Amino acid sequence: MARTTGAVGALHGLGAIVLAAVPLAMVLANRSSPAVVGLAALLFLAAGLIEDRRAVVAAVASPLRSPPGLCALAFLAWCGLSFAWSPLPALSLRSASEFLPTLLAAYLVARLAPGRLPAGTATLAAGMFGLACLVVVADLASDLALRRLLGGRIAYFVHNRPAMTILLVGITLTGLLLAQGRRWWALAVVGLGLTAILRSVSGAASLGLLAGLAMLAVTRLAPARVALGLAGAGLCLAVALAPIEGEILHRLMPEAAHDRLVQSSSRARVAIARSFGAAVAADPWTGAGFGTSARFADVPAAQGLEPDLRAMLAVGHPHNSFLQVWAELGIVGAALASAVLLLTLRGIAGLPPPDMAVALTLVAAASAIAFVEHGAWQPWWTAGLGAAVVWLRETGTGQAASASTRLRPESLAR
Repeated sequence: MARTTGAVGALHGLGAIVLAAVPLAMVLANRSSPAVVGLAALLFLAAGLIEDRRAVVAAVASPLRSPPGLCALAFLAWCGLSFAWSPLPALSLRSASEFLPTLLAAYLVARLAPGRLPAGTATLAAGMFGLACLVVVADLASDLALRRLLGGRIAYFVHNRPAMTILLVGITLTGLLLAQGRRWWALAVVGLGLTAILRSVSGAASLGLLAGLAMLAVTRLAPARVALGLAGAGLCLAVALAPIEGEILHRLMPEAAHDRLVQSSSRARVAIARSFGAAVAADPWTGAGFGTSARFADVPAAQGLEPDLRAMLAVGHPHNSFLQVWAELGIVGAALASAVLLLTLRGIAGLPPPDMAVALTLVAAASAIAFVEHGAWQPWWTAGLGAAVVWLRETGTGQAASASTRLRPESLAR
């Protein structure tokens, strides 16, 4: 028994170290978070199976029987069904083979790690987070000396993905540190995180930061129902307006604004949004099929578009995850995605006020980034969200459990 307990504790300790390393790993290799989160998931899964297999099954399966879980499964089923009409089935399969394992790993680590992290994990995570931020700032200040040393791609935007991961993880890690009374560590995380994000050239990370700060202010100044209502309205508008985003910006955005946002390629982004929006209008019901954005110019919905609109479909994705869902999965996919998001907000509404504030801040920041940047199914993004959720859930479980109860098998079913 003592040997089994020791093995479980060792696996939990290793898993905690791996989880803490997610931001730093992204800085050193900016697509590495799926492998890091996957390893952490395997470590916590192995510990759980040694400790109590039935409790692991209960911990993993119980959320899938809830309304948000059932909606999420329905959404994934629709993604799979879309293979039947995808004109590029090999591309759809490749996208799924990258996204689904990372989604599974993120889900497992979010379910199995909280409540089983050793004492001091938050401090370790804060230290590694701070180191990641310092490396970003130093590398950018030295004209990417580290990237040159490591032989990586020499471009300032290589730190954009790490900056977005730093934002996601920093929000919930700060909440955990504050809940544990480690205010100076929390202040260090906030200060270094802000420095790295603002020093980077990632407009998406800066936008996410602004959205998160705005939501945090609302949660502190207004009743909870107001904050939840604003979050719900924002998510619904993000989904509903995605297909016409390009046309709205094309008509309303002045040239002076484009000139100020030249570093963000705003003109190209508007053109891309108009092109994908036109493709959605051509096939609004089922979409072109999961993962087809990488070659969207070749799908049937694109064939009837004007040449200038069709040319912009070759960029690989619409730089708006909500619009990508519309383009690939149609109105059914968009409706299911909306249901998942709103039911998630309903779950957040049941959290204690401090935890709810952190969760809504994360939702606002992540949604803002999703509206302007990157593909919906990119594994590094999914892994970063999974790591952020671990620290969010650890805040609640850590307040309810002492160190002596963390190793009890029944705690896995929480």
